[in-house]
Amino acid sequence: MIPYGRQDISEEDRAAVDAVLRSDFLTQGPAVPRFEEALAARVGASHAVAVNSATSALHMAVAALGLGQGDLLWTTPITFVASANCGRYCGADVDFVDIDPETFNMCADALEAKLAIAEAAGRLPKVIVPVHMCGQSPDMIRIGALARRYGVRVVEDASHAIGADYDGKPVGDCAHSDVTVFSFHPVKIITTAEGGLATTNDPALAERMALLRSHGITRDDALMTEPSHGPWYYQQIDLGWNYRMTEMQAALGLSQLSRLDPFVARRRALADRYDNALQEMPLSIPGRDPKADSAWHLYVIRLHDKTRHRAVFERLRDAGIGVNLHYIPVHLQPYYKAFGFAEGDFPQSEDYYARAISIPLYAGLSDAMQDEVIAALTEALS
Repeated sequence: MIPYGRQDISEEDRAAVDAVLRSDFLTQGPAVPRFEEALAARVGASHAVAVNSATSALHMAVAALGLGQGDLLWTTPITFVASANCGRYCGADVDFVDIDPETFNMCADALEAKLAIAEAAGRLPKVIVPVHMCGQSPDMIRIGALARRYGVRVVEDASHAIGADYDGKPVGDCAHSDVTVFSFHPVKIITTAEGGLATTNDPALAERMALLRSHGITRDDALMTEPSHGPWYYQQIDLGWNYRMTEMQAALGLSQLSRLDPFVARRRALADRYDNALQEMPLSIPGRDPKADSAWHLYVIRLHDKTRHRAVFERLRDAGIGVNLHYIPVHLQPYYKAFGFAEGDFPQSEDYYARAISIPLYAGLSDAMQDEVIAALTEALS
């Protein structure tokens, strides 16, 4: 089986983790801050806060922005459920903005129209979470400008997009947002096994996120409510969580980060090969925004004939091609349908779901393996 995604672990990666296992610290040691500093420098952000998953990073980020009971968070239906669930964790309501059918990202036109309606109704969102679907940035220039106009905070869910560029700069520099979140799950572009990280240029926001990831506990005298009792002393000054990243994860991430550029270059080359090979097939290849240079976490095709969707998917699986579908529209999940969402609410997202198939794409995919995928797709469509 050729999987849709797979980690690439080197001997250097194994050695980095082994060195931590032989050290004095397995958690809360020097590796995590080193990883944070290196990744912040790589994307051009002032601060980075590493955690145990991108889901934790999303929750931590929106909580640090003050999202709470009675507030509203907007995201896109075509994403993993965590992009919406982070709002629910804070007690906020969640709504969605439909996608651009070419890029699969939050449509800036739809966002602009929905914000105008929301302002007139007196029910603007507190936070917007645009998703970098497949590794390509949304139209963050427009989204950021709209957010500033309406006084809305922005958390970029760039779980797919470490190594991507937008408007000539690395995704993660937070030029158009308050926070950017990355994922390091094994199928992502670099991995820490599980893990996530949030970048920001706001020092107060970085401090708040760092507090929340570790139980709301501080040893900083400046943050305490009374003088320290001694060198053992700490205070819990807020209700946080244990979202800390381990030293082993950080060491693996730091080692993987050294290969980010070749990983992304290989993914881009493979995406170009797919573009060239699939042009004459009865399907649509992913659209490319000229301002965005995708990191290509996923390569999603859309069949012209949606009546053959399941049959083509199953024929590919039967042929040993580990295709997948990213994603089922979040508003059609039973949990969200219970809030009143229904089929027909976001037609572009629903049409995408009826046609989309994620085909294999990862740095270790050889040209020969990719040719096998293309041949199987040709056969399945014939």
